[in-house]
Amino acid sequence: MANLPDMTKHRGFPSGMPGTGVQFTIRRANPRGVTPIKALPRRARPGTAEHRIDAAFLHALWHHFGAEPFERGNLDAARLNLLFGREVVPAEKDFDPLSYGALLVIDERVARQNFPEAFEDVFEV
Repeated sequence: MANLPDMTKHRGFPSGMPGTGVQFTIRRANPRGVTPIKALPRRARPGTAEHRIDAAFLHALWHHFGAEPFERGNLDAARLNLLFGREVVPAEKDFDPLSYGALLVIDERVARQNFPEAFEDVFEV
């Protein structure tokens, strides 16, 4: 096994969305290199399964980290990239999109506007 970069594993964070096969976390660092964090276009419309998955991921982020900055760690880049630049933004000026240690933070105003259901106490799957 190659020497993989250190990666914080967020204990207690949901591994994915039940019944969908969609993952929220990764088990180990990518041996081919860190997947960059970058804003991806989001085509999911409210009411679609994709929108519910994004809302569920944001719900997990909010209820795990709240308004505090958090390390990217083992959070799935594909999921983060659909929220990045909108609901989730860099928490540091010298943000490194290729670092598992990069700090992110939820832009609460934007997140509440786009995914109000993510801030409910319970998210029905």
